[in-house]
Amino acid sequence: MSEPVEAARITDYHMHVYYDAGSRDRAALLRDWVESRFTVQMGRWHDAPVGPHVQPMYQIRFAPDMFPLVVPFVMMNRMGLTVLLHPQSGRPRDDHTINAVWMGEVLPVKTEVLRETD
Repeated sequence: MSEPVEAARITDYHMHVYYDAGSRDRAALLRDWVESRFTVQMGRWHDAPVGPHVQPMYQIRFAPDMFPLVVPFVMMNRMGLTVLLHPQSGRPRDDHTINAVWMGEVLPVKTEVLRETD
């Protein structure tokens, strides 16, 4: 790579909050807290693995200007839940892997289902 990738390429961010039967109540509480405090779009509950995700999860989508508000809040209030944070830059495979940040346990990502580019 000869030139850096500009942050302006990021259209929004996704957080995937992972849970299981024993942690779903905590995931619901975190979801309520985030939704009541911030301008975000909440994705559906996925009680089974879907797409590149190997555990049940829901998604939180937010604009770049919300990053300094949403991310620290989730960091401090995730109650032990695993969270994947990634940009939406038009490169889904890279965004879910080399451009991603994990909070808690790092989980496998099924990269074979992710396109290289949008």
